[in-house]
Amino acid sequence: MARWAGWAVLALALSTTAPAALAQAGSLSRATAFADKPAIAVGVAWYPEQWPEARWDTDLALMKATGFNTVRVGEFAWSRMEPEEGKFDFAWLDRAIAAARKHGMMVVIGTPTAAPPAWLTQKYPEVLRVDENGTRAGHGGRRHFSFASARYRDFSRRIAVEMARRYGKDPAVVGWQIDNEVGPPSFDPESVAAWHAFLQKRYGSIDELNRRWTTEYWSQHYNDFGQVPLRATGQQNPGLLLDFKHFTTATWTDYVQNQVRAIRPLIDPRAFVTTNTMFWNAGFDHFAMHRDLDIASWDNYIQEGRPDWVANGANHDLVRGYKQRNFWLMETQPGRVDWAPVNRALDPGQVREMAWQAVAHGADAVLYWQWRPAANGQETYHGAVLGQDGKPNPIQPEIARTAADLVAAAPLLADTAPTADVAMLFSYDSRWAIDIQRHHKGFDAIKAFTDFYRPLRTQAQGVHVVAPEADLARYKLVVAPNLMVLTEAQAKALETYVRSGGNLVLGPRSGMRDDANALWPQKQPGPLAGLLGAEIAQYYALDESVGVTGAVAGKATIWAEDIMPIAKDVQVRATYADKHGWLDGKPAIVTRKVGKGSITYVGAWLDPAAMAQLATSLLADAKVTPILPGADPDLEIAVRAGGGKRVLIAINHGKQAHPLALPAGAKPAGGDWADGQVAAHGIAWFTLGETK
Repeated sequence: MARWAGWAVLALALSTTAPAALAQAGSLSRATAFADKPAIAVGVAWYPEQWPEARWDTDLALMKATGFNTVRVGEFAWSRMEPEEGKFDFAWLDRAIAAARKHGMMVVIGTPTAAPPAWLTQKYPEVLRVDENGTRAGHGGRRHFSFASARYRDFSRRIAVEMARRYGKDPAVVGWQIDNEVGPPSFDPESVAAWHAFLQKRYGSIDELNRRWTTEYWSQHYNDFGQVPLRATGQQNPGLLLDFKHFTTATWTDYVQNQVRAIRPLIDPRAFVTTNTMFWNAGFDHFAMHRDLDIASWDNYIQEGRPDWVANGANHDLVRGYKQRNFWLMETQPGRVDWAPVNRALDPGQVREMAWQAVAHGADAVLYWQWRPAANGQETYHGAVLGQDGKPNPIQPEIARTAADLVAAAPLLADTAPTADVAMLFSYDSRWAIDIQRHHKGFDAIKAFTDFYRPLRTQAQGVHVVAPEADLARYKLVVAPNLMVLTEAQAKALETYVRSGGNLVLGPRSGMRDDANALWPQKQPGPLAGLLGAEIAQYYALDESVGVTGAVAGKATIWAEDIMPIAKDVQVRATYADKHGWLDGKPAIVTRKVGKGSITYVGAWLDPAAMAQLATSLLADAKVTPILPGADPDLEIAVRAGGGKRVLIAINHGKQAHPLALPAGAKPAGGDWADGQVAAHGIAWFTLGETK
């Protein structure tokens, strides 16, 4: 157990920045820290091990002709790199990377630990993941290992070290991706031991755990940590279920860092180290995971083939918020996926739109998955740039145009990052706590977040998404849609923000619980009740809508809270119209000016029209103005600034052209702007002059 106690909480305690991270952080916003490399990376996942070597030069020449400057390799090739235990074969990868270098490609190498070779799982079956019902995984898929297995970590570290020794200083290699889309936990004996060590480190004594979890309820009292079950679901204590998420965060973070710590001394200090994450993934706290990685990267797929561009942009902003710096789009679809109920292709023009949207939100790299479908395998039907015959698919010309755009715009985009006066707080603890006890089947934490985000993004034309612990001083308006889990430290920081002149907005269910998922002794919003000068008298799950009247008018659905002002200077902005109901005439939205700033509490899940009204009012109060007032709702507007430059990006997500009134001094720099309009599914970018 002592061994586990040493690392199981490491992720929660990490506060220092590793040398390579410092080197990367010292660069401005661009794809890499290599001064001689392109500022914007555009490329594709390439699997040379799946194809005859005689084909490689043809493929790389076609990639170059498509406009690509980057390939990602290696992340699923463990059995080719180490065909037998301790016997390595890198000659083929040497030649593949040399070929990529010859064609002028930057290379990102993925460590192949998401898919262990058969000899490993056969000889050491204890490394295989066990699900919550006790069933051990078999070979043939991916991510079928236990994240807590010491033996698996040893093998993972060894293959990563072998790769780093060989390619760490290769001039083409600009970055390293650790594993691939980590996430599934394990419930094997090693994981149980790690869980108990984690709890002991977190709480110090079993008495403290009993106190924080209130284990007198349902006779859950524990005499020692070894009695605490490792569970992720079911009728378990809410404190246990939230701490399970803390445990998976610590375990996965240390799993990734096990490889990071091993390769950092062996690779070029300018090369980034990252891991790729997934769409709104809730398996672990991504802010904690990225604390000691150089950059964030993620895999953006529109599974139904019909993008909601505002909601998709929110996830881009979240990923950028992990490090509060630009990120890589490590995978995106060339048309369609293969794992949705209906694998519809994106419409013509939308692949280009989605690439530019990523860039507008802070991506300095756009990589497609994949170059060509394998002859067989679980993802044979996934979209690809080439067909199985090795010739371009119909989507290739659009991707080539996108690549040409990004390469042409790279000098302008170099050293720039998205601007915003508005920040939204995303709390993994709050998301998990809501999911553990929704109280209303329709209370989806992500939908609640994006319902707030939508009017703020379309009206302000710029939103950053950050952790509750982030420095908020630069933002005029900070919105926390559902900050259900709130610590004393977070409350104090938010109070400082308000008293110093910031405008804070809290949404429904805020300030209910502490970080052990226990109710605060005071009513909502818990530690912020004094600052608000009001508290929640009662909350109600709604099965039909309730009217809202006042400065914001419309309907409340799903959730409504009765706000009771305590301080005399609390301003009621809206009340409920609920004839013969509990909420009739009760405050739904209140605001209080405190110090130099203000705090607002929104107790209702508002309908879209009312939410838009609220956003207009909040932005006006905070003196946040749009970049381009009056832009059509189909137009996504963003500004990237830095390095003495400002670049305006306009993306038309609509099916017809829309007018775009440019601000004074704006100059067209490229794209589909003509006669004062942006073409249907078009993109245009402009210079706005130097920053002050």
